[in-house]
Amino acid sequence: MKKIVPLLVLTLIFVSSCNKKNTRNLTKNTTPPKAEKKPVNLEKHGDIRVDDYFWMNERDHPEVIDYLERENDYYNKLTEHTKEFQTELFEEMKGRIKEDDASVPFKRNGYWYYTRYETGKGYPLYCRKKDSLESEEIILFDNNEMAEGHAYFNQAGYSISEDNTIAAFGVDLVSRRKYTIQFKNLETGELLSEKIENTTGRAVWANDNKTVYYTRKDEETLRSNQIFKHVLGTSPEDDKLVFQEDDETFNTFVYKTKSRKFIVIGSSSTLTSEYQFTTAENGDSDFTMLQKRERGLEYSIAHYGEEFYILTNMDDATNFKLMKTPETATEKENWTEVIPHRDDVLLEDIDIFKDFLVVSERTNGLNKIRITRWDDTADYYLPFDNETYTAYTGTNVDFDTEILRYGYNALNTPSSVIDFNMVTKEKEVKKEQEVLGGKFEKENYVMERIWATARDGVKVPVSIIYHKDTKKNGKAPLLQYAYGSYGSTIDPSFSSIRLTLLDRGFIYAIAHVRGGEYLGRQWYEDGKLLKKKNTFTDFIDVSKHLIENDFTSAKHLYASGGSAGGLLIGSVINMAPELYNGVIAAVPFVDVVTTMLDDSIPLTTGEYDEWGNPNAKAYYEYMKSYSPYDNAFAKAYPNVFVTTGYHDSQVQYWEPAKWVAKLREHNTSDNQILFYCDMDAGHGGASGRFEALKEIAKDYAFLLDLENIDK
Repeated sequence: MKKIVPLLVLTLIFVSSCNKKNTRNLTKNTTPPKAEKKPVNLEKHGDIRVDDYFWMNERDHPEVIDYLERENDYYNKLTEHTKEFQTELFEEMKGRIKEDDASVPFKRNGYWYYTRYETGKGYPLYCRKKDSLESEEIILFDNNEMAEGHAYFNQAGYSISEDNTIAAFGVDLVSRRKYTIQFKNLETGELLSEKIENTTGRAVWANDNKTVYYTRKDEETLRSNQIFKHVLGTSPEDDKLVFQEDDETFNTFVYKTKSRKFIVIGSSSTLTSEYQFTTAENGDSDFTMLQKRERGLEYSIAHYGEEFYILTNMDDATNFKLMKTPETATEKENWTEVIPHRDDVLLEDIDIFKDFLVVSERTNGLNKIRITRWDDTADYYLPFDNETYTAYTGTNVDFDTEILRYGYNALNTPSSVIDFNMVTKEKEVKKEQEVLGGKFEKENYVMERIWATARDGVKVPVSIIYHKDTKKNGKAPLLQYAYGSYGSTIDPSFSSIRLTLLDRGFIYAIAHVRGGEYLGRQWYEDGKLLKKKNTFTDFIDVSKHLIENDFTSAKHLYASGGSAGGLLIGSVINMAPELYNGVIAAVPFVDVVTTMLDDSIPLTTGEYDEWGNPNAKAYYEYMKSYSPYDNAFAKAYPNVFVTTGYHDSQVQYWEPAKWVAKLREHNTSDNQILFYCDMDAGHGGASGRFEALKEIAKDYAFLLDLENIDK
């Protein structure tokens, strides 16, 4: 529908469109905030680094707040000419999303559970129906009501007692991922009086319907370090400490096995795992160690019958193998092989059913779902027919069933939830994501997977999508994305939001760089610790390949990444700024050395095996050689847009704030360096279903403005 606007606004739009370049030049004359320099010498291993902006670390200091607010004001002034466009982009993206949507129900313990949204409301309703989907709806939680009066709200799911009468749930009102656990009587709707502060938000029920286990966080570092036991009707102050993880490089967690037979406490670091278990019948039994931790030994467990099934890298099984062991003899010398290690197949996960074992694998970067019968009468893979898809097993809580629920989507294909009969091999699409607006047809978009050659000869895969009318003549704008850390794989998945760029002529490319596990565990090993720079050079070499093969040009190439992916962006523009016209760095981890030397910051000690411990000189020197903040020197930087959240518990706000100040100080180009700090948000951004779209509208307006696209 054509928007009706006042004559004055039409006149301003006309003047702006006729003289947009001049308007942009005028906004460039707006003076950016001047961050005061207060040099602090940081010495380690006889090396001195001078940090002029160390003072920004003082959270809640009036001078810091003032600086962040001035940055936001500067951003608003320089982007004033895009504000209406941002609103249009937001409405466009929101318009593709079905507002009154609902998840596919799943059945557990006599009830069907699902989540739904209502038109005009930004938060979900968690619901259930007894016995049949035709039964009366019971609203367990209405997050719209619960979020009223709060700038930020997030519920960390919920867990239901075995007798279906009490729900435990966690709420975060600050965005520091510190949740308060509460309990709700589902028969009366009453909230119980006890509140458990500073947790991960999840509670695990014993089968006695009165005992729950939960994880508490360290107040300063936010490391998950303690497992407590709470009995309903008692004071949380009297809760019993069940386990404490004293190794600062480990986090701990607790869950119940799918068989509902055991409560399991896990401890994990980047390279090492440990599990202990106890009966779920009540909260009175002690925990038994399954296999004591050994550095470099990783394993995870599932339970079936009278045995534990174990995914592990034991005996140099780099891509993992599957083993099993009796409940009564769980140490590794008792483990026997079920699926052997394979050099070309990464074993990612398993789902256990009464008659079937379902294995999630990855071969040559592609998801595979393998289904086998325990009696060996069947062994086959689900068929998928392209190279830019994502497939994964879904919510499968029912143990005694022939139905496997899995999800599928591709770069040009909306998400589907599918129920697959593992006996008859028939499938039923329970739901396919609706893309509203009447314009989307997947045939209009072209998908490709190409391979770029890195400087050391390694082939790096790239997943690409673009509109069929977009020409590969070197003139198309292209947004290149990557993450590349922690072994986290960015699969090529569908996004209705991304259509906003594709329909305006953008090409979108995911670079599957080393540091993820797209090509197996070794792909991760080759992008961490003292090989971390492979992540950055892979990204740069993919950019060069895209330019050389006429997907785009340096004038029209853009890059984006968030968190550890923001580190990637920061390193890339230090190493090859000339390749990009603009970059977006969201909650970027850019002050690597200082952060990794500060063990009071959340996540630091637990990440020594990812980045290295800079208390060791070799790691210190290597980190310093790529840390974006330490390597921001005089050069012509591209246009840069940096975003963060003031309450971020993973990448503290001061990292991007200091980095932006230093970039501005050393930038020799006339390109814009913009910074926006959401004063109400944390690492995950704004809460609410559609609030995040406003953040994306900022990003997209930044890119489209650089391409002189304003409609």
